Amino acid sequence: MTDVVKKARLSGLKPRLLTGVIVLLVCLLPFYFGGYIWTALVAIFSARMMYEWVRMTDSGATPLAFGLAMVGLFVALLYAVQGLPVWAVGALFLVTLAAVAERQSRGGAVWTAFGLPYIIFPAVVMILLRGAEVGFATRGFTQLSFIILVVIAADVGAYFGGSTIGGPKLAPKLSPNKTWSGAISGLILASIIAVIAGLFIGLPAWGSVLLALPLVVLSVLGDLLESMFKRRLGVKDTGTLLPGHGGLLDRLDSLLAAVVGGAILFMLIGDRWPIG
Repeated sequence: MTDVVKKARLSGLKPRLLTGVIVLLVCLLPFYFGGYIWTALVAIFSARMMYEWVRMTDSGATPLAFGLAMVGLFVALLYAVQGLPVWAVGALFLVTLAAVAERQSRGGAVWTAFGLPYIIFPAVVMILLRGAEVGFATRGFTQLSFIILVVIAADVGAYFGGSTIGGPKLAPKLSPNKTWSGAISGLILASIIAVIAGLFIGLPAWGSVLLALPLVVLSVLGDLLESMFKRRLGVKDTGTLLPGHGGLLDRLDSLLAAVVGGAILFMLIGDRWPIG
């Protein structure tokens, strides 16, 4: 990686950090309380991502196209916060069918068929995983915190590792800025943060690392998946909402994949999670 490219990437660090701090402050209290307060925040974030997705994938989107996507999102989250996952998935399925039918006349319905579940299903999982228990020492808070911390650490490690070390590209056809050095740096930092988080939660170091590894892989795959979408659609960013990041979907693409995988992992380990 040339010095010019390194300087260009590092120059974007300040707005990225500032944006990250602001998002963290906005999320902290709702995340602490869980339940309907957390659901309201997830709904706002997910609605923005859905707006970015529809705008990016459907140049001729009608008000009905946006409306169906939002209705599907809000109804699914309402069922999720009430602890009704089957109803949430059912609502998602029905609204997706309606949205695909609405899109048929314009073509490209496959983007709608994939896009609604792509955003809504992880949002439902985040609601179900967090639950309604208030406080730090709750199962939902610690599990979702673990996922988020690992994903953030992987992203930060990849950013610094790729910017300073450079080297061979990870997937040059999809995302030319991502390197193997960045991916490895992200994996290392995520493992370290997972071990530290595990100490507070009561997880052994080896268990924390074993949980972190698939989460990091999923976060990278989620990032590359969105990069593939943008390349196919010929767009650079999903939006301009977040300085240094682009759109909200640009920032949370890694988390969408990791939170679903994390929920599956936590189901598999069951009562071996030390809290709750």
